[in-house]
Amino acid sequence: MDGESGGVRVQRLPEGEGAGALFVVATPIGNLEDMTPRAIRILREVDLIAAEDTRRTRQLLSRFGIRNRLVSHHEHNRRASGRELIRLLEEGRRIALVTDAGTPGVADPGAELIAEAASRNIPVIPVPGPSAALAALVASGLPTDRFLFAGFPPRGSRQLEAFLDGLEAEKGTIVLYEAPHRLQRTLAALAGRWPGRRMALARELTKLHEEIVRGTVAEVAEYAAQHPALGEYCLVLEGAKDRPVPAKSGDPGAPGEDGSARPWWSGLSIAEHVARYERETGDRKEAMRMAAKDRGMARRDVYRALLESREK
Repeated sequence: MDGESGGVRVQRLPEGEGAGALFVVATPIGNLEDMTPRAIRILREVDLIAAEDTRRTRQLLSRFGIRNRLVSHHEHNRRASGRELIRLLEEGRRIALVTDAGTPGVADPGAELIAEAASRNIPVIPVPGPSAALAALVASGLPTDRFLFAGFPPRGSRQLEAFLDGLEAEKGTIVLYEAPHRLQRTLAALAGRWPGRRMALARELTKLHEEIVRGTVAEVAEYAAQHPALGEYCLVLEGAKDRPVPAKSGDPGAPGEDGSARPWWSGLSIAEHVARYERETGDRKEAMRMAAKDRGMARRDVYRALLESREK
């Protein structure tokens, strides 16, 4: 059970009857052979199973001969359902949490329930298994020593731009989820900022029509524009390169290898250059004017370059 040491809470496996626990059970993202023996046992032994989609989970349980009580816990009922599940956990019930596919708590409403249980010293027991994000990452061919899972990009255009601003300096590989009807919009936004970065686009992982497309962001965006978006997608994006960019855009720059001063923007694409100024000024036209001045270009040429980068 849980122990305490100062302000630290230490979780250990629950023991004995009446010891409540929340089991976070990963399930297959496609191929049912990825279901683990431990997951099957836990789903049989718990008092009830909380599922994001009870219809899909019922099919999975039927496949493995699991007959257990099933309740709904999804985006639209998570508050009321969460309160009831916490009450049952505190009464000593053992509950398994599952999502539609993969590991619960990763870009789904189960994260709130897990956080609430942990805050109340209710043991949270992971039952590891499939994860679309990790499967896409390890198959991407991009670095895996440091990575950031950033979930689903926001829907609004301004929110998306702010979201990408926050990722601009991230050096680790970035993993995103995206729905098929928003895929081309997101890829166009990525290509407008980082057309030359490497990326992998993975869909239908472990399923019959599994596909992984690798190339630069611009190349992958062009491929996606020519093929209908089908299935669920993981986007794996190369992180930012090390660049000696000063904190202030007006700084003259770091010295180059030959000892000469190198402009602070020398490692940026035109789109990245404009985006940096736009964040500082809040004015896109002014940002284009300033970038054009830095580069000795006409503003119309900067504008044309931005359009071309979005079209690639």
